[in-house]
Amino acid sequence: MSDRALAVVRAGALTTVQDLGRPGNAHLGVPRSGALDAPAAALANRLVGNAPEAAVLETTVDGCALRPRTAVTAAVAGAPCAVSVDGRPAPWGAPFRVPAGALLEIGRAGRGVRSYVAVCGGVAVEPVLGSRSTDLLSGLGPPPLTEGAVLPLGRPGALRTRVDVAPQPAPPAELVLRVTPGPRDDWFTPGALRTFTTRAYRVSAASNRIGLRMEGPALERARPGELPSEGMVLGAVQVPPDGRPVVFLADHPTTGGYPVIGVVRAADLPAAAQAVPGTPVRFVGVRRR
Repeated sequence: MSDRALAVVRAGALTTVQDLGRPGNAHLGVPRSGALDAPAAALANRLVGNAPEAAVLETTVDGCALRPRTAVTAAVAGAPCAVSVDGRPAPWGAPFRVPAGALLEIGRAGRGVRSYVAVCGGVAVEPVLGSRSTDLLSGLGPPPLTEGAVLPLGRPGALRTRVDVAPQPAPPAELVLRVTPGPRDDWFTPGALRTFTTRAYRVSAASNRIGLRMEGPALERARPGELPSEGMVLGAVQVPPDGRPVVFLADHPTTGGYPVIGVVRAADLPAAAQAVPGTPVRFVGVRRR
């Protein structure tokens, strides 16, 4: 194997390879996948001189540890965390060099959930349907990282970034999600519709890359039964029989049979990727464009 590779020393709770995902394949039953906090992944790539479509590593809560076989430039963005190289502090939110054989450690998120690790040249695992992203729902793409795995790297481009620290939005203390009503809001009582946009919810610990689950008041349906399975989109707010909303994220199923009360604006979803369990959530109704 080429010396342009990363050896996984510690995989962490869940570390996956992610890029821009597989949009446009829903008709094949393939979720879009891709980095949940896309702006953070894009920033990490810019900091090391990668193209926007380069694959990065998405860590969950407790980071990971890696050992490059050759000297590389790396950057970490997203959830703030401690970063070190052979035990010496390295910057978060700025590019830094990692010598060949050194131990790059990405620590536990101090705030937020997901950190993004970019390495010059990008993670060059074999693409599937045009993407290197791990899809936890369908199983497409590379599996989540395990100790001892070796990840190939692409060839580095020209590094033009010169920053001390790149500004990044803080993980949300309160998550505000703008939601357009429908297409199945008529399946809910007027009281449920008021509750949805006036009462507070909290992020459930059962949330994952498929969906952001809510704790809070149940939404009462106006009609019994279930829908025939129909197409689902990124940001759809589906309401299962327990009445608690679920906001669909990147690995969401392409079809579903529970009614969708509304759809969250795509611009609000990166913050959802960083919302820790217990974060207050408000749904704000907005008109259809």
